Amino acid sequence: MGLFDAWRYFESIDQIPIEDLVRGEVRCVLLDRDNTCVPRDAKVAPPEIARWLEDVRARGIKTCIVSNNFHSSQVERSARELGCEVVHHAMKPAPFAVRRALELERCDAAHAILVGDQVFTDVVAGNAAGVRTVLVRPQSRRDLWYTHIMRLGENLVLRGKTYEGIPRA
Repeated sequence: MGLFDAWRYFESIDQIPIEDLVRGEVRCVLLDRDNTCVPRDAKVAPPEIARWLEDVRARGIKTCIVSNNFHSSQVERSARELGCEVVHHAMKPAPFAVRRALELERCDAAHAILVGDQVFTDVVAGNAAGVRTVLVRPQSRRDLWYTHIMRLGENLVLRGKTYEGIPRA
């Protein structure tokens, strides 16, 4: 598996089977915030994402948001609303914040996954930190201008990849 390859691909977070996490001995789910948990054009996560996170924690799996977003109050509010720990100002694709989140959750990389919507930030950071990565489709078409540019390159990397789960309309 290469630096740009995710371990698994899903339509959205709530399509990730929690039983697969349990069987895979996942003890911690690290999550990107923007367009992964919370759509870029919204301030709160959709109810199905919040429910999925509750179900994950009910199975004894820890959760932590690892976000590049520099608006600390927004990220912290989302983390509180979703019941997650948080590491912001992550500077992904550098793996340092991912490692910090693992320390915070007292989890080794072999028992963690990182879920995100971007190859060149989330997948690269997780792979560089030694955690399994899950790529989900962005929740919204709205994005930062430079993310739109990065998505052009992602389309080349993702050519031929298939996403599991129920396709969103």
